[in-house]
Amino acid sequence: MSKHVLSPAQVALATAGVALTLLLSALDQTVVGVAMPRIAGELRGLEYYSWVVTAYLVASTATLPIAGKLGDMFGRKPFLIGGILGFIAASALCGLSQSMPELIVFRATQGLFAGVLFASTFAVLADIFPPARMAQMSGVFGAVFGISSLIGPTLGGFLTDGPGWRWAFYVNIPLGVIATVLVATQLPWVRGTGSRLAEIDWAGAATLFAGLAPLLVALSLTRDHAWLSPEVLGLLALAAALLGAFAWIERRVANPIVPFAMFRSNVFAVSAVIAFFSSIGMLGTVTFLPLVYQGLLGTTATNSGQLLTPMMLAVVVTATPTGALMARIPRYRFLGTVAIGVMILGLVLLAQVGVGASRWEVTRDIVIIGAGLGVTFPLTIAAVQAGLPRHLIGVGTSQINFWRSLGGAVFTAILGSVLANRLPAAINAQVAALPPSPGLSALSAHRGAAGQAFFDPARLAAFKASLPPTLLPAVDQFVAAARVALAGTLHELFLVAAAVAAVAFVATLFLREVPLGARAERPQEERIAA
Repeated sequence: MSKHVLSPAQVALATAGVALTLLLSALDQTVVGVAMPRIAGELRGLEYYSWVVTAYLVASTATLPIAGKLGDMFGRKPFLIGGILGFIAASALCGLSQSMPELIVFRATQGLFAGVLFASTFAVLADIFPPARMAQMSGVFGAVFGISSLIGPTLGGFLTDGPGWRWAFYVNIPLGVIATVLVATQLPWVRGTGSRLAEIDWAGAATLFAGLAPLLVALSLTRDHAWLSPEVLGLLALAAALLGAFAWIERRVANPIVPFAMFRSNVFAVSAVIAFFSSIGMLGTVTFLPLVYQGLLGTTATNSGQLLTPMMLAVVVTATPTGALMARIPRYRFLGTVAIGVMILGLVLLAQVGVGASRWEVTRDIVIIGAGLGVTFPLTIAAVQAGLPRHLIGVGTSQINFWRSLGGAVFTAILGSVLANRLPAAINAQVAALPPSPGLSALSAHRGAAGQAFFDPARLAAFKASLPPTLLPAVDQFVAAARVALAGTLHELFLVAAAVAAVAFVATLFLREVPLGARAERPQEERIAA
């Protein structure tokens, strides 16, 4: 690749454009996460709650390694611009959705373009900055990711309670236009390896898409199907066969989407494991924490968004200096060990939150989670970019983001299964334990509406206003019982998240440090063929 010489002004504007692109794609997840309880209630689809997230993650995850490889081959600038424009169009369609199935389809479309953006934003740093500044900028861009999560919940809550949840998607349009202008005019087009379209691994791309889709759909189906049901087992078997075919293809083509030789590198393989299992700290918390605030503590969407802010502030505070610290600490893998241990502690504490918990207690727990989580983004990206040759930076960086995204998709689906399988039975058990009363019997015809309404204080008030006064005590009893059931379900959910994150904790102990700031010759076992 040729290297363009940029003026300081061009560097600043190009960096701003790429950072805004990352902000655009990352902001969407946290803005929509806060709006999800309201969306599910208005579109009458609480049972599809995790599908909206899963559809987005399936598409973005499958696109990541493909877009990363294509960026290495043809240059990253065209993919950034195309990804932004497609993301804007898909966001508009999401905002126009009239049903949960429609929203799921449009979120999947949005996810395709989000995968292109995630694959390109970190890798394109190599087109702007010299190797000596890559670790530092990885920390800064990790902080940008955290900033998006910092402002996203508050913005999502404000939009949901104000102009409506549809604006959680429409807000992407002006940001995308600004990002497109900056990227198109300021970012250099560093051409890739000069490969032809005919050399693209189309068979690998197709089998990767085809294999991930049934895998993640099977995990999502476990919300209303047993793990050993024919539907789930059939989809898992199909996924295994297709992903096996993908691995077979990748070992035989000249330009694989996923160069399996990279897994011979300790730095890459261990970083991929850390990214995969630590992802549950971000998506598991951001996706399901609104249920704690809106369903358990009875806050509005705006307040629940604002209450997520401390966690994201902690992410920013710890992510920003991590890249610089890695360059100064010989054994920087222990930064990850300590950080993930802190994140696990926060998840365990969050699992103890009950109906009588205070907002300050929850805030303490999520700050602890965010403080640990912030270190993991620059840790894995900077280590891999230092440990791989330049011609594999794009595919290596996109692979780390791929494994992080895949982990988020898999574990969000699993946690959604825990929620969907445990919560209805828990609510029924809590209601059955209430003293029998005519009001509860009369309320049975309205149980579904009451269950949807208790996530939104305004909607709950409207629901109560539509009922005869004689049923109001029964509604209060039902809501109290439902919140106790939700607390128990979330206790299990966050303990599962802590157990998953423990695998990343162990993996950090095996990360081999490589020199940061320069790409000197690696030991033979760390060299990777193209």
